[in-house]
Amino acid sequence: MIRFLVKRVAQAVVVLLLVSVIVFVLLHLLPGGPARAILGVKATPEAIAHFDHQQGYDRPLPQQYVMYLGRLLTGDLGESYKLNQTVASLLGERLPKTALLAGLSLALAAVLAVPLGILQAVRRGKAADHLLTGAAFLAYATPLFFLGLVLVLVLSQQLQIFPAEAPQADTVGGLLAEAPALVLPVVTTALGIIAAFSRYMRSAVLDNLQEDYVRTAHAKGQSGTRVMARHVLRNALIPLATLLGLYLPTLFSGTLVVESMFNYPGMGLLFWNAAQGSDFPVLLGVTLVVGVATVLGSLITDIAYAVLDPRIRSVS
Repeated sequence: MIRFLVKRVAQAVVVLLLVSVIVFVLLHLLPGGPARAILGVKATPEAIAHFDHQQGYDRPLPQQYVMYLGRLLTGDLGESYKLNQTVASLLGERLPKTALLAGLSLALAAVLAVPLGILQAVRRGKAADHLLTGAAFLAYATPLFFLGLVLVLVLSQQLQIFPAEAPQADTVGGLLAEAPALVLPVVTTALGIIAAFSRYMRSAVLDNLQEDYVRTAHAKGQSGTRVMARHVLRNALIPLATLLGLYLPTLFSGTLVVESMFNYPGMGLLFWNAAQGSDFPVLLGVTLVVGVATVLGSLITDIAYAVLDPRIRSVS
């Protein structure tokens, strides 16, 4: 297990370095270069030259990258010239809120997708399977903004159960204190994930129900519920554990849309506003954070996969 972990961590470090290289290249591909992007379009040539010398952008690229990597390791992601704050402080304020939205959505999706997938598998070919399969395909194929719009029209405008705007608190505790206002953003984000996870769960359960160990357990007189809980479910959860980590990039794109729709004060809304205002340091900072989160998610997935299936450790 130790060898497996060391190998996966080493691979994650290499990928993180590649992510930093990509962001560094994107920084130098900005219109007018990093100085123009940070100082703005009205900056004078003298100001740009002074900034390049101060930040080391007039040095050879390998030396610039080493300096850039050193700044990253100290948490220096640059400064937003639109909001007059460091990118690190902006992400520090917004990232926990986006993590809350993503965490609640993933938790809701997992709690609902697992029993729905099992129900579809055990009722294969029956009315419940066809109904849930149709609903899953509909939710998966419908754009996220349209799902959110329908929920707002029905649950906020018509029935007036939940507010249409997300909570605007500055802290995670403040957001949780306004729980009713969190319902629509969380449900909107979770619907597509539920549809995808339930389909994978259904396929995994069906595959395991056809294995020899299931027939052997039934032959020994074990009930269907016991076989499902003690044998099938553990093996069927392995694909779902893989999806949880690999779904992070898709989840971020979903939160970007949802946060923009419901005015949720998270990282997605920050990215959206930065894109509209051409605030390139913020855009690159968010891109770097998402890349790091994706790599860490893949690492967590590998570890979870190895814990659930010991055969993976022996092969790797």
